[in-house]
Amino acid sequence: MIQRIQSIWLLLASAFAFLTMKFAFFIGSNTEIPYGVFNATNNMILLILTSMLGTLCLFTIFIYKQRKLQLWLTILALFISLLNIFLYFVYEKNYTTSHLALTSVFALLIPVFLFFARRGIYKDQKLVKSMNRLR
Repeated sequence: MIQRIQSIWLLLASAFAFLTMKFAFFIGSNTEIPYGVFNATNNMILLILTSMLGTLCLFTIFIYKQRKLQLWLTILALFISLLNIFLYFVYEKNYTTSHLALTSVFALLIPVFLFFARRGIYKDQKLVKSMNRLR
């Protein structure tokens, strides 16, 4: 399980998803809040999506024997992470002045890690199919 590179990518994606709950995506101000740090815990939808994303990435590591299901769950996690980033930018529009925080890199790297994990799972699936042909 751990010797497969996609396990490392999925673990990194899960860790970064949980880190986005603590660290800010952007810092902004509006009429209600003079100075506010916005992270995943500031909005219920983002909190649910982020916790679901982190848990899904962790769960996907442990179903390494079912590569087809692992591939589909990784693609689902990729779409959830892209939706999560989209929602961050939508909520950023509610602030009059805002700028991205340095820790927004955590949320932006999750789809990259999931893409690399998907690629690794696909290569494993292809290798197993080629080994079955040789038997």
